[in-house]
Amino acid sequence: MKTIIIDGNSLTLEQISSLKNPGITIKLSKSARVNMKKSFNVVEEILDSEEIVYGINTGFGALSSKTIDKTNLKELQQNLIRSHACAVGERMDPEHVLMMMLIRVNSIAKGFSGARVELVQLIIEMINNRIAPEVPRIGSLGASGDLAPLSHMALGIIGEGRANVQSSEGNWVITNAKEALAAAGLQPTVLEAKEGLSLINGTSQMCAYLTESILNCEKLIFSADVSVACSIESIKGSISPFDERIHKARPQIGQSISAARISEFLQNSGIMESHENCDRVQDSYSFRCASQVHGPMIDAIKESRRILEIEINSATDNPLIFVEDSSFDVISGGNFHGQSLAIISDTLAINCHEIGSISERRTNQILDPNWSEQNAFLAQNEGLESGLMILQYVSAAVLAEMNLLANSVTTTNIPVSLGKEDHVSMGATGAYRLFKQTKFLSLILANEFICSSVALDNISETSSDSVTLIHSWIREIVRPLEGDRSFSIDTENLASKILDGSLCNVFEG
Repeated sequence: MKTIIIDGNSLTLEQISSLKNPGITIKLSKSARVNMKKSFNVVEEILDSEEIVYGINTGFGALSSKTIDKTNLKELQQNLIRSHACAVGERMDPEHVLMMMLIRVNSIAKGFSGARVELVQLIIEMINNRIAPEVPRIGSLGASGDLAPLSHMALGIIGEGRANVQSSEGNWVITNAKEALAAAGLQPTVLEAKEGLSLINGTSQMCAYLTESILNCEKLIFSADVSVACSIESIKGSISPFDERIHKARPQIGQSISAARISEFLQNSGIMESHENCDRVQDSYSFRCASQVHGPMIDAIKESRRILEIEINSATDNPLIFVEDSSFDVISGGNFHGQSLAIISDTLAINCHEIGSISERRTNQILDPNWSEQNAFLAQNEGLESGLMILQYVSAAVLAEMNLLANSVTTTNIPVSLGKEDHVSMGATGAYRLFKQTKFLSLILANEFICSSVALDNISETSSDSVTLIHSWIREIVRPLEGDRSFSIDTENLASKILDGSLCNVFEG
C-alpha cells in the first residue's frame, strides 16, 4: 500500500500517474488543513461583514456585477455546478478522472481557495474508494479553468450525475453517483460559498492529460534512441555520427544526451567491426542525424516537466485568498489560464511528429535492399511473400494522423462570456491531442523495432550487448518472421510495452 501525502507543494507526476493502479491511499497533511481553515475563515468573515466580493457573493464571468443575497449562496454554488456541467463527447477514462481529482485537491490544499477541509477530505475518500464521476471530455477552453469537465467531477461530489466505481476485480462499473458514495459510506456535500468556483476554476484536466503525456514522452524518446541503435545494426550502419567530439562542437544538451545514449548502445558490436572498411561513406539522415532530431524533444520534455511540476503544485482558481496574521486580501487574477500548458502541448506534439517521421524513414531503409543488403521487405521468399512491406505503409498512415495532430491549437482563440473572457488557450484540447500523439508514436516505433529485429535475425555477426538485449526482449513479445502473417497484434503489444516502461526496465539492474 502506497500513501501520497497532499500538502499543496510536493505532488509529483509519478504520484499522479500511480492512480492508474488500485492500492494507492491519499492523505491530507496537517499543514494543508491549517492553511485551508485560514482561508475558509476569511470567507465566513466576508459573509458576516456583507462585503461584496467576486466569487463569494456575486455571479460569475460576465455576471460578476450581480450581487447574490446571503440566503442564496449555497444555491448559487449548486447552480454553478449544474449549469456548467454540459461537456460532451467521449467519457474520460476513470483513471484520468481520479488524476484530475487529485490535482484539484492538491491545488485547493495550498490554502488560497477558501474551501473547507471537509470538502477536500470527501474528494480524497472518493479517490481512495476508486469512485470517479463520469466526465465527458470536451468542453474546456483552457481558460477560466477546465470549467465544464470539472463541473461534471463536482456533480459527483454533490451526489448528482453518474460515477464509475472500480470493483475488487479491477473492473469499472457505472452507477448513480449518490449510490456510489453511499456504498462507500460517504455522504454528498452541500457546497458552501466559493467552493463550487474553487472546484471548477482550475487547470486540472489539462494537467491530468499532460502528466500522462510527458511521462509517455520520456519513455518514447528513450525508446527512440534504443531503436536507432537497433536499426543501425540492422543495416550495418556507422557509429561515427555519434562521436562525442561532434556533439561537443555543437553542445546542444538534448542532442548530446541522445548521441551519448546511442553510442553506448552500440558499444562492443561485432556487426560494427565486420564492416569497418566497407565502401559506404555515409548513412542517410534518418540514421546520421538522429541525435540532432531527437535532441530537441529531450530539451522540450525537460522544460515541459518543469512547467507542469510547478502547475500541479499551484493555486489555479480565482479569486485567491491571501491571509497574513490578522489581515487578508481577496484578489482576482488569472491563474486559471492554461497558456503555458497549451504551449508545451503544441511543442511536444510537433516533436512527437518529428520522432515518428524519422522513425518511419529508418523503417523504410531497413526494408530497402539497397541499405539492408537483404531481401526486399525482409521477405523469406521475394515475390511469393510480401514480408514486412505493409508495416511501413501502416507507419506512414499513422504519421499522417500525427501530422494532423501536430497543428497548433494554441493559435485558436474564441472569445466567450459576452467578450469578458476574450482570450483562451485551448490547452485542454492541446493536452488531450498530445496524449493521443504519444499513442501514435509508440506504434511507429514498434514497427521500426519489429523490422530491425527481423533484419538482425538474418545477420550472422553479433550485435552489441545492448542491441542483443533488446533483440531478445522483442522476441519475447514478437515471434520471428517465418512466413507472411498479420502483425497488427504484434505492433500494438510492443507499443503497449514501450509506453508501460517495460523497454526502459530492460536496462535496469
